[in-house]
Formats: sequence, C-alpha cells, structure tokens
Amino acid sequence: MRDIIIIGGGASGLVAAIYAAKSGSKVTILEKNKTLGKKILITGNGKCNYWNDDQSLVHYHSNNSEILKSILTKENKEEILNLFNTLGIIPKIRDGYYYPYSSQATSIQTALIKEVELQGVEVITETEVLNIKKDNDLFQINTTNGIFNSKKVILSTGSHAYPKTGSDGLGYKLATTLGHNLIEPLPALVQLKANTPYLKEWHGIRSDVSVSLIENNQKIATQIGEIQLNNYGVSGICIFCLSGQATRGLYLNKQEQIAINFLHPFNINNKEEFINWMDQRNNLVKNRTISDLLDGLLNYKLINLILKLSKINRDNPWNNLSIKEKYLLGSKLTNFILDITGTNSFDQAQTCTGGIPLTEINPNTMSSTITKDLYITGELLDVDGDCGGYNLTFAWITGMLAGLGASHD
Repeated sequence: MRDIIIIGGGASGLVAAIYAAKSGSKVTILEKNKTLGKKILITGNGKCNYWNDDQSLVHYHSNNSEILKSILTKENKEEILNLFNTLGIIPKIRDGYYYPYSSQATSIQTALIKEVELQGVEVITETEVLNIKKDNDLFQINTTNGIFNSKKVILSTGSHAYPKTGSDGLGYKLATTLGHNLIEPLPALVQLKANTPYLKEWHGIRSDVSVSLIENNQKIATQIGEIQLNNYGVSGICIFCLSGQATRGLYLNKQEQIAINFLHPFNINNKEEFINWMDQRNNLVKNRTISDLLDGLLNYKLINLILKLSKINRDNPWNNLSIKEKYLLGSKLTNFILDITGTNSFDQAQTCTGGIPLTEINPNTMSSTITKDLYITGELLDVDGDCGGYNLTFAWITGMLAGLGASHD
C-alpha cells in the first residue's frame, strides 16, 4: 500500500515526488520509460530553458485564464526558484531566460533525480499503466508490472506532444475514466502550414520580423522575432508562440492568417512609411534599380519573390514605379498575408493546447474537484505557455502544489 502514487516521472512528476516525500509521505513513481525526466533532455534544444524572469500571465494560454492567477502566484514562483537553488543549479541568464550554467539539460534532470533518491522516493520504471479505478477510498492501478494500490494518485503523464518521449496521451484517458472532461488536445508550439505555390521559392529563408495572427479578419496576437520560411509554411519561435491560438481557431472552423512585416527591424510599419523611406533611400543611393535598393535589407530570394508576386520588374528604377505599384510592394513587405491551413503533427509539437479544464481543479492543491484524492499536473491541464521556459514553469509549480496538496489534504 502506497500513500501516493505518481503516474509519470517527467518535470511535474519529479517535483511532485520531491515535495510529497519532504512532507513525510511514502511516494512511488510509476514511469513507462527506462529513466525519469526524458522529455526534459530535449527542452531548450537540449539546454533546458527552465525559467524566465518575465512571468506575465500573457505568456500562458487557457480557456480559463483567470484561474491561472491562483496558480502562478509570486509565492509559488519564489518557491520554485528556491528549489533549484537548493538543488545546486546555477543559472545562466540570457535576456531573462534561465538555463543551467552547464548549458546542458542533463544538469536539471540529474539534479531532480538525485533529490528524488535522497528523499527516499520509490521509482519503478519500464512500467506502463493500463487502467485505473477507484474502489471505495483506494485507487487500483493496473500496469504491465502488476497491480498497485494507493490512497492518492497524482497524474503527471504529460500530453500528446513529442510521443517519442513517452507522452502518448495516456493521462487524458485515465483522467476521463475517473470522471473528468477533456478540451480536445491539439498541437501547440509547433510549425504552421500553408498551401500556396510559392512556398518552395522561399524555403530556407530566415528573417527578423513582426508577425501577427489574424483570426476571422481580426488581429488577436503579435510576436516579434526570427521567422523561418519553409516549403510547408512557416516556423520559428514567434510562430510557435502563435501556433496554439491558430490551431484552436482552425479546430473551431475559424479563418486563420498570419500577417508578416519583413521591415519591422527598420521601424517601417505600413505601406505609407515604406514609400517615404524608399523615397529617401532612392535620393541618397542614386542610379539603382528597385532590386538594388532592397538588396542588403532582405534575403535576395525573398526580394525576388515579393517583386514577382507584386508583378514588378526587378530592374525598374524606383521613380518609374506607379503609385499603385509602390503601394502594392509596400503592402507585401509590411503586411504579407499567409493563409494558415493547419499545423505539423504532435510529433513536432513541443506541447499541447487543451486538456483537463482548470475549472475541474482546485488551483491551490491541483486536486480534482471530480474525484477525491486525485491530483493532476503539468501538460495534462488546459494550459500552454509561450516559448521561453513557461511550460516548464507551469510543470514545476503544479507539481509542487500537487505534492504538497496530496501530503496534507
């Protein structure tokens, strides 16, 4: 008989185990992989961006965002930073982004696993949960390694994202079996797809831009950063941060577009500003073609493509263009519209949008309001964060709250 069984030994499960064991509970982790914290190793391109100084709620997305205020409190954030300090993690901070000083995700994984061992947590790996039921006051967990009984259960299995790390969506099945509802999980922090004939022509181009998400002809979000133009659509951190809203909108049969301003680094925000800027540039840099004037500002392949789409001869001088042509070119460069048709799959997604509604969780303890003595953490919940350490932050905090809650409830 166990006091607490944690199903899933990822980011939130490890932290839940540490806090529950510190509080005196007998804790067991059931993990399907050979080792704990496998998904941690691929975060931040293997460097593990585990925190961010900017913890504004705008970086977190949920169908019940108001509830996040009770989870992402100042006190909870301070507690997690203190945890990593006591684990011996020295942060390397770049523009507010926290990495272990080694720049290796293994540093975070190893520190958490070591603390789990020191706290006397029982770890059973290579054990896949088949089903779960509650009989009176006990949970019965049927696994490939036998049946386990426990007074309390913390579900920390992760979402559908990156299934090769073991996140196969099992937690959704277990939670719904125990009475919870599910907001359809969809890929987030993922590439966006388009279907237009010129994608092959811009494949491989990278550009610093501002990019806005347009939903049903209304701008709903904007990001600034590097965009990667691909033969299937677009990628890059700024695209990832918009992707959760885009994929949810597509699921709801809304029109999703992105508007790209390729001239954002030059503080040119519309076609009128573009024309004024080009008039000045043309007066300064004389005897140049339109292609020459744009050369050095953007990738030459992108210049050629935009001139082609604008039906402008690249060898024309600026003064030979009609005002209509100048406006069209300015519009293409500052407000390039791309229709979004979908996203890449869960295999490429870093997280999911959707999950167990926050309305079915006590935000102070992560306990279920549907099934007594059940707790749910991390990616299983209907919360997805932007790139920048936000999804790990949510995992750490909800794991901590669940560990404490299960020990003291």
